[in-house]
Amino acid sequence: MTRPWKHPDSGYYWFRKRVPDELRNLIGKREERFSLGTRDPTEAKRLHAIKLAEVEERWSNLRAGQRPLSPDDIAREAAAIADQVRRQLEADPYQQLRWDVEIGAGLWGTDKTDGDYYTDITQPLSPVDGKRLAQRATCYALVDDRLAARGLAAQDDDRQRLARAVSLELQRIVHEHQAYLLGRTEVRPIGSGLSAIRLPTAPLTFSAIIEGWLVEKKPNQKTEYTWRKVMTQLSDFLEHDDARRVSPDDLVSWKADLLAKGLKAKTIRDSKLAPVRAIFQWAVDNRKLDANPAARINIDLKSRSSEKRRGYSDEEAKIILRAARREKESHKRWVPWVCAYTGARISEICQLRSEDVKKIDGTWCIAFAAEAGSLKNVNSERAVPVHSALADEGFLKFATTARKGPLFADLAPDRFGSRGGTGTKILSRWIRSLGVTDKRISPNHSWRHRLKTLGRRHGLAVDILDAMTGHGRKTVADTYGEFPPDAMLRELSKIAEIKL
Repeated sequence: MTRPWKHPDSGYYWFRKRVPDELRNLIGKREERFSLGTRDPTEAKRLHAIKLAEVEERWSNLRAGQRPLSPDDIAREAAAIADQVRRQLEADPYQQLRWDVEIGAGLWGTDKTDGDYYTDITQPLSPVDGKRLAQRATCYALVDDRLAARGLAAQDDDRQRLARAVSLELQRIVHEHQAYLLGRTEVRPIGSGLSAIRLPTAPLTFSAIIEGWLVEKKPNQKTEYTWRKVMTQLSDFLEHDDARRVSPDDLVSWKADLLAKGLKAKTIRDSKLAPVRAIFQWAVDNRKLDANPAARINIDLKSRSSEKRRGYSDEEAKIILRAARREKESHKRWVPWVCAYTGARISEICQLRSEDVKKIDGTWCIAFAAEAGSLKNVNSERAVPVHSALADEGFLKFATTARKGPLFADLAPDRFGSRGGTGTKILSRWIRSLGVTDKRISPNHSWRHRLKTLGRRHGLAVDILDAMTGHGRKTVADTYGEFPPDAMLRELSKIAEIKL
């Protein structure tokens, strides 16, 4: 057991511990040795125990080598870096901070300085780009010092995620410090064991929360766009974007305003309140908000039989498939047919590639893969056998003779690069134009309802039916084993061909 060592000349106690042989090349010395800064033996023992734990943790991290950082790791390390910066400000409140909050607000936007702070820039930088590069360098320097102190070898992606999180902390600290110097302050503790000092109640902007949420959650482009839009709508209603000023009463008023504008209750619940609740909860989980003002704000959904979604009837399916036979555009010709015999989402089908139609274990299948485009969830990645009716219609010939790449190349990608998004809108309008106007019909989703109905009618195995449609497993037992293509084809073949 190591213990504090008293220096014979100064009388100060020191920490000394021999570096294990396997770590000497990494650490570059034979002994960890530094002053504890005290001559008091009791205080030296306390500090020595703290430093010993830190050193042992650092050595453990060095032994582990490079490993991914979890979201909790990112949040914890960013908070520790922020506490260190605050302590420096506590020691000298009037020191000059080299951080521009206007630059910091868009620090990680896409521009020619995007990337690490050491990116090679061949063209002269504008003053704004130069500041942006310098502030990123500050974040990376703080991150690298912290990782080195803890013996962590982070992957490049994690290092950047941590730098982004640190930039959000620095934004908040600078806002607080500027307000403190102007006298707008409250008493707030800096850290465990330290005396409280006066710090400001700084705004916590919606954009700052969203940036932090993006770093951790990494949503697809469409979700990011949609959720930013919702937060902007809330900001416009409140006439401010300070999350710390948002109350449950504000959100109740916003909900009432949305209802008054004619939005459906389900839209308000799923597309407005849910994103706001999730983003505020991220802020609570990461110690930026004390409470989630949207936590208990909901809306009552009364199900009406006249509004309940249903699947296509046999006659409606025939109308659509007959019309599809007459179409020349590949997406109108084939997507409805694939929907009818797979129950897949229209968006999933529209983004298929020619190489996704292939033989698996001797069975022709349509593979829905993440490489082709965004999928709803982990269960959505699957392979569905090609029904004999689909093969007889000529779909296999179409798919196997198509050029490598997007199967429906005549569909232009939407603003998020998704052919699925474009196809969903085009086919929805096209189906409505055929006279299928019942409001209980969802032009895109009713194919999935229909396949579930047919599955029950013809006695398909429930777990296999769920696997084909990409629905979640209902029991732990369902997660065991695989779903062989021949077994799926056996069940799918129970559904008879639609006679046109």
